[in-house]
Amino acid sequence: MAAATRLESLPQIEQACWQGLAAAAASSGHEWRYLVLATAGDARADARIIVLREVNVERRRLLFFTDSRSPKVEQMRRQPAATLVAWSPSRLWQLRLEVQCAVLTDGLEVSSRWARMKLTPSASDYLSPLPPGAALNHHMPDRSSRENFAVTTAQVESIDWLELHAEGQRRARFDAQGARWLQP
Repeated sequence: MAAATRLESLPQIEQACWQGLAAAAASSGHEWRYLVLATAGDARADARIIVLREVNVERRRLLFFTDSRSPKVEQMRRQPAATLVAWSPSRLWQLRLEVQCAVLTDGLEVSSRWARMKLTPSASDYLSPLPPGAALNHHMPDRSSRENFAVTTAQVESIDWLELHAEGQRRARFDAQGARWLQP
């Protein structure tokens, strides 16, 4: 994101947040391309980086891929409420997105995305016969099928926006109750 003039109105800020997320899904070099996903683990919170693949601004929905055997899949199935965090060093903006996650392992949404993904080097991430985090022997195991590829949708329920700025920090929330300024 290029340095920009400081936005003053809540509608401008919310629009800029969604434009930034959409741009991140379309550009591998965008600073919001890699988000932190925090889920509820067994005894504590669990966080990891995900790659933002698609954004549907009108439906307020984000999409990323995962291995269906990953611990985060079971965590999201048990507790679909999660948080995504993005940081913009150029704007000094933090976004915390409260989301409801759904993991899809079959159907058109999965197969159509796999058809594109299987042509990329990233496909190998989903073709291992071993689940994520499994110990490896000295050699890589043979590849398996696409059965481990999953699509995760994250329905955005709210965005908590924070701007760090020399003229003073600002914070706002955008959700079903509307847009409002908050104490930073």
